[in-house]
Amino acid sequence: MSGAQLAEQAWEPARPGAGPLRVAVVGLGWAGRSIWIPRLDEHPRFTVAAAVDPDAGARASVAAARSTGGGRDDPSGPRLLADPGLLTARDVDLAVVAVPNHLHSRVAARLLTAGVPVFLEKPVCLNAVEADELAQAERAGGAVLLAGSAARCRADVRALYDLARACGTIRHVDLSWVRARGVPDAGGWFTDSRRAGGGALLDLGWHLLDTAAPLLGTASFDEVVGTVSADFVRAGTGAATWRRAGDLDPDPGPHPDPDPHPDTDSGADLASAVRRVDVEDTARGFLITQNGVSVSLRASWASHEAWDSTVIRVEGSAGTATLACTFGFSPNRRGGPVLTYTRDGDTVRVPVPPEAVGTEYRRQLDEIPGLLADPDSPGRAVAEARRAVDAVERFYGSAHSRTALPAGPGPRSRRT
Repeated sequence: MSGAQLAEQAWEPARPGAGPLRVAVVGLGWAGRSIWIPRLDEHPRFTVAAAVDPDAGARASVAAARSTGGGRDDPSGPRLLADPGLLTARDVDLAVVAVPNHLHSRVAARLLTAGVPVFLEKPVCLNAVEADELAQAERAGGAVLLAGSAARCRADVRALYDLARACGTIRHVDLSWVRARGVPDAGGWFTDSRRAGGGALLDLGWHLLDTAAPLLGTASFDEVVGTVSADFVRAGTGAATWRRAGDLDPDPGPHPDPDPHPDTDSGADLASAVRRVDVEDTARGFLITQNGVSVSLRASWASHEAWDSTVIRVEGSAGTATLACTFGFSPNRRGGPVLTYTRDGDTVRVPVPPEAVGTEYRRQLDEIPGLLADPDSPGRAVAEARRAVDAVERFYGSAHSRTALPAGPGPRSRRT
């Protein structure tokens, strides 16, 4: 009998109590196994009670990792399931949903309706209809939906929020996340529009819009215009070589497909979908809120740059605050974050506390118990998702309403 089968038989639901929150990780691809499970294991407020994925190999890899000391010392181990429908509010206190994009709202709504609180990876939904379904499920099950980019929990981003108060009335925000080589899972579901819903805009752009939300408030966007391009994905260059399914390996050498397990759906249609590449690698746009604040946005999976870079600039009536850093886990970064404040031609550097890559996820976990108990949490995630997905849908509508310029010869493959 396999280790996975033994773990499935040995587990019995724990009774609700005052101990650590029992968490089910739904989706055992790269994010589930490399981001969420290790950090949940390390956190004293949580215990991994279940790991869910229809792929037996993904479940077996979780069981194997824990049997070799890769998890918290728990004789029963997490329950290993193929179907999230087997989870109930009696068994778990929270489900972290990290499945492919096209399943986000479907899986989350099913769990919420069953009364299971959910933390949902971005993008929370792919359209307004899915946002409505999540809102209805949250009400029907009486369970709260939590979401939000971990980027808000970065120390440098929080320092930027504080510094923005010195900028006076905010007039404009620049948002940019440009990778040198960072097309995720090229040829897999990330580049398949039917399962990803979009490319760099939905992947990186959602993080940027979510990070800007505390600066922009609850105002929606009156005007959205955007363009997209796919020079790198079409040329087959710019793939992220640092990410693979099992770890956060900083080695920039070649690796196999980072998420060979599709998390759902099977058959001939899926086999053909694995080879589908029809999303953008770059999105550039300009948005204006109801309050007249303008926002420029660029999200690029790949570029001609040498280093990955994230820049957020807040221009106000009394000054400009600029944060230059690198979001995400890519090791292709230069130095640490730099935060500056400029007024009347004088620029000063503002100290930012150093922190290890990925610390923001631990900080995000710190906040989840309080959010689960907060009576104001229900409806908040859906409201923020509505504003984001409305902007994304209109961005794509603007981009697709124009005839794309003919592609040039394409970026040349880089030597590594």
